Amino acid sequence: MLTLPNILTLSRIFAVPLLVALLWWPEWRLGHGIAYVIYCIAGITDYFDGMLARSSGRVSRLGIFLDPIADKIMVAAVILVLVHTGIITSIHVLAALVILLREIMVSGLREFLAGVQVSVPVSRLAKWKTTFQMVSLGALILVGAFPGVEFVYWAGIGSLWAAAVLTVLTGWDYLRIGLRHMD
Repeated sequence: MLTLPNILTLSRIFAVPLLVALLWWPEWRLGHGIAYVIYCIAGITDYFDGMLARSSGRVSRLGIFLDPIADKIMVAAVILVLVHTGIITSIHVLAALVILLREIMVSGLREFLAGVQVSVPVSRLAKWKTTFQMVSLGALILVGAFPGVEFVYWAGIGSLWAAAVLTVLTGWDYLRIGLRHMD
């Protein structure tokens, strides 16, 4: 069912190839600037799709399915291209890897738990993790547009590490819940 919230979610998925194309060349400052605007719009749609669906009573199975996938696709693609372009380097790649591994683990756990009809609500800590993650990636995209602005880089890296720490904590919470339902 193509409701406005589902269209907003799908727009995030369709924006990913454009984001990757714009970020692919580290020297292309304008591309990074445009990617930053698209990334911000995608982040806003992430907020509004859920809010609109809940407020209008139009939460759909398609939306429940697509929303976390759209988020994970966008986060994974942006992390990979930022590593490729050298914006995320050295030990900071470890923080990015922790985030990617947690996303894969949680997706698998949610799929398993859905099979045994157990729902795992998103915790407040997981929402903070997502906030730090989105701020981090946005700042690191912006670094490509303004490479000389050290504050933006370090804000992005600091937020990346904060997201990685929260990723471990929330990942452990999900794993504990999942382990209760495994034999």
